[in-house]
Amino acid sequence: MLHRKIKTESLTHQQLSNLFHLFKGRLVGNSFWAILSSVFQNVIFSIFFIVIARKYSSTDFSSYIIANTLYGMIASFSSLGLSQWFIREIKQNDFDTSIISRFLKLQMLSGAFFYSINVFFSYALYESDLIRSISFLLGINIIFDNIIYVFKTINISRYQQRKSFVLTSIEAFIKLMLAGFLLHFEMSIFSVIGFLVIFRIMTLLLFFKYGLSETITVKKYWNQSLGLRELRQILQSNIYFVVIGSVSVVYWATGSLLVSKLLLIDQVADYEISFKLFSMAEIIPVMVSASVFPILVEKGKSDPEERNHFFRKVFFVYAIYGLLAYTFIYSYASTLIPILFGDKYIHTASFCIQMFWTIIIFPTALLQANLLVALDMEKTDMWLNLLSLALNFLIAFSGLQIFKNLSVINYAIFISFLFFHVSQDIVLVKSGIHTKSKALLFYISSVFLLLSYHFLSPFISSNYFFFLFWLIVGIILLIYNKGFLITKSLPA
Repeated sequence: MLHRKIKTESLTHQQLSNLFHLFKGRLVGNSFWAILSSVFQNVIFSIFFIVIARKYSSTDFSSYIIANTLYGMIASFSSLGLSQWFIREIKQNDFDTSIISRFLKLQMLSGAFFYSINVFFSYALYESDLIRSISFLLGINIIFDNIIYVFKTINISRYQQRKSFVLTSIEAFIKLMLAGFLLHFEMSIFSVIGFLVIFRIMTLLLFFKYGLSETITVKKYWNQSLGLRELRQILQSNIYFVVIGSVSVVYWATGSLLVSKLLLIDQVADYEISFKLFSMAEIIPVMVSASVFPILVEKGKSDPEERNHFFRKVFFVYAIYGLLAYTFIYSYASTLIPILFGDKYIHTASFCIQMFWTIIIFPTALLQANLLVALDMEKTDMWLNLLSLALNFLIAFSGLQIFKNLSVINYAIFISFLFFHVSQDIVLVKSGIHTKSKALLFYISSVFLLLSYHFLSPFISSNYFFFLFWLIVGIILLIYNKGFLITKSLPA
């Protein structure tokens, strides 16, 4: 284990200035483009989804949904979860082209393999010729997705996500134009899928031409050797990343599967609506973490103590975000859900609030997982993920056998994530990066804020209480950190 003497919390003017420029420049800028890209593409996808639902018969639409769901699930596995390994390697080896070559070739081979898996399952699971045909055509995007994934990961490591945003937004805008075209002209669903594949090919070509600061040619990187033995060694030595990526997919699919199999059909809608809102709340910490991770690696390489200090500052921001997201849903779920999904789902608000318990600890758990990987402790992270998944399934499955209530799923997710978070704390405390007092402070202060919010909210209109509460908390935090502001204004 690593035992380090942690720097004092007092900061010089120069350190404050460096930290400010870091957040303003690389972290905030990189994260902004990632979040904007994710939100923009989700909006376009939702519009396109609505148009397809309205335009085509239930048979065609259902076939598209089934094929698209299968494609999405297989695509989630195809990248093998190796982005963090790749970022860590190129950061530690100054963007060695041989590492980029291996990653590119690995992703292309993996894409081709998982495309064949997609075709196999479409024929094995479904008898519909339309589903099979759509899967055969749409699944080709798995290969293109994997190659684009390489470009996006390089841009993340270089803090140039603006390039990825511009190029993926072009494809999204063209897809929006296709949706507008479908409103006025007839076109078969298979032809629509064909256009989607063409758009993805165009995006891939744009990435090769403009996606990076230097031009990448497939021939240049493909000619660099990557034998089967080396390929096997890469996968074996990084099996932890592959497992972590797979566990993440399975973890969030477990709830949907159990609800659909063990509960009434109307509770499936309650779960999916709650999870949809939760997924939207996840976007910001997930996108920001993509930018935080390379900084953790970079700082750990040059100055581990500075990395630890950076970790604690980001931890505080993540903790505040989790509490903000939960209290917002606590106050406005009963208003927001009927507006978005209709009055018949007003009862879903209570289940949504329960699911959002997890958002309180999700951002900081994600940050701590990134730190473990930055410390070359991905094996530990893998085992914690597997144990959390097992605990989630055990509680959810056994609980549903007894209570037959959707709340069981929400309890299972929260308890398993809390276990995940506490286990991370223990590992980081033993590594000398975290301290018991700071770990306990997070839990105690979170409980105190949430209990205060719960007991005070009935006395003030829910329309204003959220803003008033966080205004007061913000003022208290500013007063508490006045030393930080004073130090920043002092000359060096």
